[in-house]
Amino acid sequence: MNLVFIRHAEPDYTIDSLTEKGFREAKLLAERTKDWKVDEVYVSPLGRAQDTASFSLKNWDIKPVTYEWLQEFYYRVKDPVTGEPRIAWDFMPEYFTRQDDLHDKNKWADTEVMKSGEIGKYYAQVTEGLDGLLAKHGYMAKGKGLFEVEKHSDETLVFFCHLGVSFAMIGYLTQIAPPALWQGFFVPPTGIMILSSEERMPGKAVFRMQNFGDSRHLRFAGEEISQSGYFAPIFQL
Repeated sequence: MNLVFIRHAEPDYTIDSLTEKGFREAKLLAERTKDWKVDEVYVSPLGRAQDTASFSLKNWDIKPVTYEWLQEFYYRVKDPVTGEPRIAWDFMPEYFTRQDDLHDKNKWADTEVMKSGEIGKYYAQVTEGLDGLLAKHGYMAKGKGLFEVEKHSDETLVFFCHLGVSFAMIGYLTQIAPPALWQGFFVPPTGIMILSSEERMPGKAVFRMQNFGDSRHLRFAGEEISQSGYFAPIFQL
């Protein structure tokens, strides 16, 4: 089983679509994906993900499925320093680096700051949605990243969504606290993340990352990598 998470192209948040550059990125992504063998496609309901997916979908004879739980993980918490609302995956380093429990996969959602925005509830909506989807393909969640394989699958499932929610799912599958991914990792617009199931024992599987944030389709075409969502200049590979 292959799970391919694709971040939307460079966004224009004011209209929930893409910038002019973003549309170029989405077309270059579609050129890269044209030879992919894809079995199912799932898309966030937000416009920037739908617009990104529209070009690649022209390559495949697949009707995409839109899930509400694939929308961006935009939920707010009470900022522990200012008291103002703050998105749950964007803390200043002076605070985050001193909060050991936010780095703990078993404790992060129960911290006071996360409970201030009921983040555990929203995270459960994402993980339960993912578990339900994988169960339909024969992979039954048994907790702590382990899946029971009722029927082996070589299918490839593609998700067009967002950085925050992708990291929530990846953290869940790999047993890494999502805040550690939200704070410490970046994937550029149209970046590709691939996890595959490793089934080293019959009937048991875990998902392991094999590709993270790949955006070579942009640089090979001479399109600069966007720094949307990053707070420093991007090194152009």
